[in-house]
Amino acid sequence: MKKLWIAVMAFLSLAVVAGCGTGEKSAEAPQGLQPLTIGLMPDTDSVPFLIAQEKGFFAEEGLQVNLQPFRSAMDRDSALQSGNLDGAVSDMLAVAFSRSGGFDVKVTSRTDGSYKLIAGASSGIGDVKELAGQDVAVSRNTIIEYVTDQILTHAQMDSESIHKVIIPQIPTRLEMLQNGKLAAATLPEPMASIAVHNGCRFLTGSDELGINPGVILFTSKAADHKQQEIQAMYRAYNRAVDYLNQTPQDEYIDLVIEKGGFPPAAKEALKLPVYHKAELPKESDVTDCIRWLKEKGLINETYSYKDLVCDLL
Repeated sequence: MKKLWIAVMAFLSLAVVAGCGTGEKSAEAPQGLQPLTIGLMPDTDSVPFLIAQEKGFFAEEGLQVNLQPFRSAMDRDSALQSGNLDGAVSDMLAVAFSRSGGFDVKVTSRTDGSYKLIAGASSGIGDVKELAGQDVAVSRNTIIEYVTDQILTHAQMDSESIHKVIIPQIPTRLEMLQNGKLAAATLPEPMASIAVHNGCRFLTGSDELGINPGVILFTSKAADHKQQEIQAMYRAYNRAVDYLNQTPQDEYIDLVIEKGGFPPAAKEALKLPVYHKAELPKESDVTDCIRWLKEKGLINETYSYKDLVCDLL
């Protein structure tokens, strides 16, 4: 009877683990891995994936990773929901929208992205408060608008105090800012640094506010059935992080510009962050995003950290 009880408890322990996918987190590269298809955006969050691919770190794990570039969050999310992607470089807002729309995705780690509010070179604007009534480019209901609203709140302004110009595609937003057609724009890196390099003015950003809503996510189907693949991906990702933090930038910048679809100006302007190995997001970065979405009436449910985050590291 005692042996039977031990066996039952062992089975139940495995069942608890299965709540966020099944399988053990092996330190060795498993055999016969399925391919992963991952969506990337033209920002610095995607750089570790580019390095892991080009340096052969994925291949050394026995893993085939197909990297798919996107220019807008809308296109990326459409590809996820149509089943063309297993995972993506994304953000907490996209996670909540997917869940609210009945499509389940799981956050598997945070990223090191930075989002900055940049004033146009000819705007004469040197402070956030001076943007009242001015045209500021964002992408609607995305991490870009979220960061913009957080910046306005920090400056004791409301989200209606500026005129939001909706430009989903990041390169188009940068081009219009540089051409003097906007007072300001919120941009991810490296587009923000390119704008500053070309004469625009940095006002503030997510780093200064201490927020980091950028994440890597996977569909629930991938989280359940491709655990070993995701864990192998993260081992390669972590090797890429070590490479980026230990290698002079001029040794890989041409590769990053070519594969990341960045403008040539990024070669001189780009300043990469100190990357962190894969880790789960802070709970506050999740709950603050959910609160913003609820306050704007964009979602009805209040999702908890455990609802959205899955530990496959």
